[in-house]
Amino acid sequence: MRRSGPGCGCLGCGGGTLLVLAVLGALAWFLVIQPVRGFLASWQLPTTAQTQTQTPQGDGTGVQVPSLPGNGDGTTTPGTAPVPPVNTNAPVTATDIGRFLRVRQDVSTALGGSFTNLQNVWTDIQNGQTPNILTIVNVLRDVGNSIGRARQAQATALAREGLSPERYATVRTTVNRALGVPNIDFARAAEAIQAGRLPDLNTTVQTATPQERAVVEPYRQQLTQTAALGLLGL
Repeated sequence: MRRSGPGCGCLGCGGGTLLVLAVLGALAWFLVIQPVRGFLASWQLPTTAQTQTQTPQGDGTGVQVPSLPGNGDGTTTPGTAPVPPVNTNAPVTATDIGRFLRVRQDVSTALGGSFTNLQNVWTDIQNGQTPNILTIVNVLRDVGNSIGRARQAQATALAREGLSPERYATVRTTVNRALGVPNIDFARAAEAIQAGRLPDLNTTVQTATPQERAVVEPYRQQLTQTAALGLLGL
């Protein structure tokens, strides 16, 4: 009776290879694909600002048009801060930084314990370590159950502070540059992984302008406490 060659086993060499591939595929599904999908499902849930209802106003055409916050004409909803007409790309001011800080505080609170682990990753990056796919997936798995709450908290805080998402993004970019937060976004990395692409793990830090450093410096200590949120695009 002929015996199988070394290492082939009862399934034969081809069967053994297929078994290994099946195991690797299962591990990839449970350890990578599932956490990424769970994170993106929570991330993409619609968020709504918690505002009070305002009596609709006519627009002269017989159609009742409600006044909505954040339309850039200075109107507001009761219970929220006024939203003045602002150039989204205008230089960031101390007032912007103050509002940004309050929004960030609400977001970090909503993340709960998972924010601590995110902060640890941020510390590693500051120490020169470049995150790999496993690091990103671990973060996505950790924040997956709370990212929806964090984004809802952000939407509510933006309405309260009178900041549009576009203006908030401008302030965040300024803060990130001044604090040295790299151009890595774990949310975009999750989208790349789900699409079967390698995520961008570039940890290059853009240089802040003297004006940006000057406006951020008085708040550096407070901003640093929530700087890790920049890794999630929050």
